[in-house]
Amino acid sequence: LQECILSGIMSVNGKKVLHMDRNSYYGGESASITPLEDLYKRFNLPGTPPESMGRGRDWNVDLIPKFLMANGQLVKMLLYTEVTRYLDFKVIEGSFVYKGGKIYKVPSTEAEALASSLMGLFEKRRFRKFLVYVANFDENDPRTFEGVDPKKTTMRDVYKKFDLGQDVIDFTGHALALYRTDDYLDQPCQETINRIKLYSESLARYGKSPYLYPLYGLGELPQGFARLSAIYGGTYMLNKLIEEIVIENGKVVGVKSEGEVARCKQLICDPSYVSDRVTKVGQVIRVICILSHPIKNTNDANSCQIIIPQNQVNRKSDIYVCMISSAHNVAAQGKYIAIASTTVETAEPEKEIKPALDLLEPIEQKFVSISDLFAPTDLGTESQIFISRTYDATTHFETTCDDIKDIYKRMMGSEFDFEEMKRKKNDIYGEEEQQ
Repeated sequence: LQECILSGIMSVNGKKVLHMDRNSYYGGESASITPLEDLYKRFNLPGTPPESMGRGRDWNVDLIPKFLMANGQLVKMLLYTEVTRYLDFKVIEGSFVYKGGKIYKVPSTEAEALASSLMGLFEKRRFRKFLVYVANFDENDPRTFEGVDPKKTTMRDVYKKFDLGQDVIDFTGHALALYRTDDYLDQPCQETINRIKLYSESLARYGKSPYLYPLYGLGELPQGFARLSAIYGGTYMLNKLIEEIVIENGKVVGVKSEGEVARCKQLICDPSYVSDRVTKVGQVIRVICILSHPIKNTNDANSCQIIIPQNQVNRKSDIYVCMISSAHNVAAQGKYIAIASTTVETAEPEKEIKPALDLLEPIEQKFVSISDLFAPTDLGTESQIFISRTYDATTHFETTCDDIKDIYKRMMGSEFDFEEMKRKKNDIYGEEEQQ
């Protein structure tokens, strides 16, 4: 997906783009696999899916589960590049958080917050005060700080200021600000406040949850950006084997495939193409589960997210569950796909993810994958090879977008500017068509 978005943006920016993929489908790691038979093959499961699973073609199963924040960076990228023309989205029905072995809905309105059994009455009042503070907070207006220095005061101190208890801190930090660990508590509070604002603003757009999901699966996203690239003259090649990346004097000059060299000045790729220029930074376990029922205690939602904060299960990082269903054209009628993921911390990753799987029982079929996470050791300054990071365990695209903006800056020497892209497009289409 990162590479597809960048090839779209670079094409709009007037660059000549050749996009090669060794796979026969778009999106590499972030593809959606269809038909279901292919998923069984991919995970080396014997035999074929049972008849109870319906038609294989009705399935589009994401390999990497993520939702889009309604007001987040990826939606902005989609809107600015008009890739939204090729996609339809649905709102995810609810976000839940795990506490003491049970799951609770993350309150999405004031009424829900007051009715929520996550907090006692006095805690609710303090939490409401805190949310009002966050909503009014404006980093350019010191009058909204109330004695907090956004660049110095830690988030721990802000929670203290509002006298919030550990349970509320847990769900605020992990289900609203979407941190994976508790390291953020001792960092300046500005970033956390902005993350909670993003959650609230995303929620305000559609009401049920702050998350969106594309019909027919996440594999639709890279395809949309591939189309964008093609409209602006980019060339796409699927099923194209990469034999070698040609380097001269320490700098990339081309890519060799089937005996021919396509020459280039800059190259963007994922870690799997350049194992000597990346370093392993961890592992993620993901378990794709096929269910014949909605998840218990979610009000029979046809889609939801569940976050299990690390404190609740004595871990260093959170466990995530994403659930979608036939309502999103990704599963056969009456079937549900739940994907659990977390950062691996021990030598027994399957044990680590058990708290999530227990919430999903009974599970009809499981597909387990453990992936290495890589980060580039070569930032591309000399080599002009720009390498994306592997997808982390989070269930939204904010970290992916940070990576895209980082690559863009290293390639172009300037920040990625949505407004600039908008202006360029006006120049291409003229103003009248925009009206």
